[in-house]
Amino acid sequence: MNKIAYQYAIVQFAPFVETGEFANVGIIMIAPKLRFFGFELELKRFKRVTEFFDDVDGKFYRHTLNNLKDELERVAEVLKVHGFDDRLKKNDIDFADGLFREVVRTRETIVRFGEIRTVLTDDPGQKIKELFAFYVGRNFVTKEHWEALLERDVRKLLNVAEVGKRFKNEKLGDKNYHVTFPFVRHDPAKRGDQVKVIKPLHLGHDEPTKMYERGATWVYRVNRLKGKFLNPNDVLFALAGPADDKALLEAYREVEQELKTTGAQVTGCGNEEEITRFALN
Repeated sequence: MNKIAYQYAIVQFAPFVETGEFANVGIIMIAPKLRFFGFELELKRFKRVTEFFDDVDGKFYRHTLNNLKDELERVAEVLKVHGFDDRLKKNDIDFADGLFREVVRTRETIVRFGEIRTVLTDDPGQKIKELFAFYVGRNFVTKEHWEALLERDVRKLLNVAEVGKRFKNEKLGDKNYHVTFPFVRHDPAKRGDQVKVIKPLHLGHDEPTKMYERGATWVYRVNRLKGKFLNPNDVLFALAGPADDKALLEAYREVEQELKTTGAQVTGCGNEEEITRFALN
């Protein structure tokens, strides 16, 4: 099946018009010639929105989004009357296009819409879900994503300290077991071939279980390599912690201690002075 062009806009929640801040909370899509209109709204998982706008409570957010849902359902009914109902022979394409543009036009309201964009697809229902997952659910933000950002910051720090060229991405171990570290420095002049390692580690998970499992993975890796391939005291974990949540912070502290039991050094990813000192010594 050939892919067809659909127009869509991102739904934005902007409770404080004065600041211009907003959060993506939905997707609205239309293809007038194909009699398609659909939308996806974040009506359940809204904690990140109310945490960002800490003066906004959940009830207000739910009320606002449910009102929008009702309004978009009314738009869908109007479009049916003007040809989006497959039982009708005539489809008023100009009316549908005009109505969509009126719905998403720029205005200073609590709920607003981003610019109209175009996407090609042969399955609009699935495409809406994909766009929603990306722009609202941010499914691209994985631990790999966060750690790549942490590694970028550490690399900048090492370059400022003029030791960036000495730290390379490298595997430590042998053919039976090895681990890749983003920052490895060799110094043959010290204790044979001394190896120093810096490992940025993202622990900003939304569940303690994920944090425990992530920490346990690295505890095992260091314990498995220590002795022949590295000295744990020459390993520095630069940790990025969770949000200000009691259960998450408790799990973070436990993981921090478990990493220290391997003999490795541990600091926060924002402690530039300690990371630099470790890299220079």
